[in-house]
Amino acid sequence: MNYLILAETEFFGLINTDTEPCNLNTAYDDFIKAIIELCCGSMDTTATVVALAYTENELQHHRTWHSPEENEQISLFVRKALTFVRKIQKHLATNNIPQVPPLTSIPETPKEKKTSVPALRWTGNAIDLVGIIYGIHEMGCINGGEIPLKQLAPILYSFFGVETKDCYRFYTDIKRRKTISHTHFLEQMQARLNERIRRDEEAELNRR
Repeated sequence: MNYLILAETEFFGLINTDTEPCNLNTAYDDFIKAIIELCCGSMDTTATVVALAYTENELQHHRTWHSPEENEQISLFVRKALTFVRKIQKHLATNNIPQVPPLTSIPETPKEKKTSVPALRWTGNAIDLVGIIYGIHEMGCINGGEIPLKQLAPILYSFFGVETKDCYRFYTDIKRRKTISHTHFLEQMQARLNERIRRDEEAELNRR
């Protein structure tokens, strides 16, 4: 990674000279072309943003910022170059190309995290999902049965996009059932699965 690629241009040599620079306008144009070629021709986006960050830092702390009256021509071209570099950085950021933090310390405003929408959504009764969660926990098939129910339940709620956290109240309702089985939903699942297997087996026999 050659992060000095832009700082090694003729333009940088001229703005850092102690004598009156010649052909500064031409060197500036070549510097701009070098930036464009770097952004358009490089496959390594990380190297590009690092080179731009280094160049921005060098221009931002150029000696002409402290005494612009010493050489107004150099000061003008330094400001123009810095403005262009920052516009390119903004363009890269807008187009979601990976950026690196500026080499100078600039505090950033924390961005509010967006709540992700679950890919799956439980559309049945919440109490039936609770029965499944308790059954999974009793089977001990998650993390070798070492995960506590109070950790497992919120994870599965979130996975299925269920907002309720009243797992224990629903479990109490399941235990108090009088007219239907405590495991009514699980028994329905068992019956449906057995029926599916029976149909598949019959279909296989008919194809023979």
